[in-house]
Amino acid sequence: MTLSEIAAGLAVTTEQRDRGVAETDGTDAPLAERLAEFEPRLPCCSERAAAVVDAYTQGASVGRAAAVAGVPRTTAAKVLYLLGEPINPLTPTANRVLEDWLAGEISRTEARTLSGLGDREFALGAYVATHDPIDGADAAIVEVTPTSTADPLADARSDLDDLI
Repeated sequence: MTLSEIAAGLAVTTEQRDRGVAETDGTDAPLAERLAEFEPRLPCCSERAAAVVDAYTQGASVGRAAAVAGVPRTTAAKVLYLLGEPINPLTPTANRVLEDWLAGEISRTEARTLSGLGDREFALGAYVATHDPIDGADAAIVEVTPTSTADPLADARSDLDDLI
């Protein structure tokens, strides 16, 4: 008996409904309005910062989120860092080299050469080293990020006991 003979009598009687992605935002104000109070410390306006955050939380890379918001990649990385995302392009060695440069022990050219970074990465690393994230800004965007830490595919994976 072949597979086509087995499937000959089967028919689809119902269709699956597309429910989309579940998203919860318990706030009344749009993200741009919630970020407006932090705008003086952000490197761009709150509307563009909100566009960066929205794209990034939906899975876009920093570069893609920057393109969606219409800002340079470095600006998008600064926005995400200031709003609480742990962004740092430096390796531990490059971090030590940057600290030496900030302390005035080596020149910028020597620091860039020793760190092995490009201009953009070095500048972003210096920004991260000299600026702190904005206090309370992470609370303004917490509603945009997924809150569940449960593995959505846990029931689809086998346990070790299933293999024995």
